Amino acid sequence: MTRPLAIWDVDGTLIDSRYVITAAMEAAFRLCNLTPPAYEQTRKIVGLSLEVAIDRLAPREIDERGLATLVEAYKTEFVKLRNSGQDYEPLYYGMADILSDLKSTGWALGIATGKSRRGLEAVMTRLNWGDIFDANYCASDGPGKPHPFMIQANLVETDTLPQHAVVIGDTSFDMAMAKAAGCAAYGVNWGFHTEEEILKGGADFIFDTPAKLRAALFDFAKSKAA
Repeated sequence: MTRPLAIWDVDGTLIDSRYVITAAMEAAFRLCNLTPPAYEQTRKIVGLSLEVAIDRLAPREIDERGLATLVEAYKTEFVKLRNSGQDYEPLYYGMADILSDLKSTGWALGIATGKSRRGLEAVMTRLNWGDIFDANYCASDGPGKPHPFMIQANLVETDTLPQHAVVIGDTSFDMAMAKAAGCAAYGVNWGFHTEEEILKGGADFIFDTPAKLRAALFDFAKSKAA
């Protein structure tokens, strides 16, 4: 039997990082004497590598030095919130159970996230993910979403063919990345992008509960085992 691979986005899919990302972005802009973006603007860039994301939010007249300062301010504010003792990146309800169920039934598990390596390692350490994921790639490792690099790296590391892998994410960038790599693309609607945006990215399906997602993943595994 071929082992299926589930490649997971992190922010907005596995963990609810809406507050911490928004708060850090607002604080960074204020520190740089800029008008903070509205949440409606910020949510649309989540999933992209940080430099690309902030460049999309920053005023067009900002220069390269100002952009670099804004990026560093965001990093500082994000780490400050993470180290505050508050759980600003909680797991979404039901996601720990899905990961456990997949792992116990023979799935390989991977990560493809727009987080930096430092950010991803912090989450993995806090949630004890070291023994759960077989591969993990982030924006620090190569081209960011929607480029298929992170998916292709997960496939190589787990020795999986694209047709036996499914990418799960909450943004159009995740879906476009999955399709560019030849994988199934499963969207979830509890994160940052709207269902319309996720569909435009190329989603095969969109799920509104972890239970429906879990059932679809096991159906995927059955279809590949047939």
